[in-house]
Amino acid sequence: MGKDRYQAHDYYLMDDMLTEEHKMIRDAARAWVKKEVSPIIDDYYERAEFPKQIIPGLGAIGGFGPYIPEEYGGAGLDQISYGLIMQELERCDSGLRSTSSVQSSLVMYPIWKFGSEEQKKKYLPKLATGEYMGCFGLTEPDYGSNPAGMISNIKDMGDYYLLNGAKMWISNAPFADVAVVWAKNEQGRIKGMILERGMEGFETPEMHGKLSLRASATGELIFNNVKVPKENILPGKDGLGAPLQCLDSARFGIAWGAIGAALDCYDSALRYAKERIQFDKPIAAFQLTQKKLAEMITEITKAQLLTFRLGQLRNEGKATSAQISMAKRNNVDMAIKIAREARQIHGAMGITNEYSIMRHMANLESVITYEGTHDIHLLITGMDITGIPAFS
Repeated sequence: MGKDRYQAHDYYLMDDMLTEEHKMIRDAARAWVKKEVSPIIDDYYERAEFPKQIIPGLGAIGGFGPYIPEEYGGAGLDQISYGLIMQELERCDSGLRSTSSVQSSLVMYPIWKFGSEEQKKKYLPKLATGEYMGCFGLTEPDYGSNPAGMISNIKDMGDYYLLNGAKMWISNAPFADVAVVWAKNEQGRIKGMILERGMEGFETPEMHGKLSLRASATGELIFNNVKVPKENILPGKDGLGAPLQCLDSARFGIAWGAIGAALDCYDSALRYAKERIQFDKPIAAFQLTQKKLAEMITEITKAQLLTFRLGQLRNEGKATSAQISMAKRNNVDMAIKIAREARQIHGAMGITNEYSIMRHMANLESVITYEGTHDIHLLITGMDITGIPAFS
């Protein structure tokens, strides 16, 4: 990709609803992304490698657990601030946002919500700066949409638990220092625990061959008789509801992030349509191009309104899992459709890395599947409005 020429678009004057702090946080994240990540992201995407040198910068802009209280190393910000940061990161690349949101919502969040005071003080400050990187182990090779079927298990050995099993499709796994892992105890109850790199029997092999999220590191977690100290168990909550609560936080971040990807595609398409001359006039002058652009900004605006209201509800502690599912599903679907339309406006140039469009398209094919598939989120809404579960 060439110079980052992105200009923000705010058709319904959403900035008027943001506080000055919100705008300052968002603008700082945007400036950092333009300077530090946009110039290198295509190279790392093609190399299928995460640029680990940017981790301290991600921590500095609040990319890791910005809503974590200051006493544990966080910035103590609200949920809208978190969403705005995720939007700016995914505007650059979904893999960048994924790395950040895993650390925030799937590692720091459960330690903050379910961890002991000792666990919070030990891990959260280092996770907030990026000194420690983390991953989240829930999905298994045979259990994706049905996490309750997991076979990873722990046995009480008196002084410690013995953990066996495996997890798959784990973002950040190849370089994570800590892992928040979920496994069943001998009574079949799901428990959360913190693993550290170097524990005997704990391996994190990297997965290769991805054609999506290539700038994000993905791996497996393998547990072969791993001795987990009892003080590493998360004491605050167990059962499937615990990891699902973490996923609510992650899906909220994705709902915001997808808007960023859509905005980037729209911005590029609008600029290209004004500059590209065919039949002696810019293609933006043609009705079909205007139709595409008008529908893009309409759908982005609807998603912005949906997600801002969801942020308010999160701040008030009122947002339901079903409401978060609706926003995640709607916004990612919106973004992937806009990426495809933007590619058409760019013509053949849309498949080159001179523009971000094709990279966003490929990335969003993962985002529409992970943290709950497009179809599962539809059925969550269906269950919520009818009271009848269709997938159990």
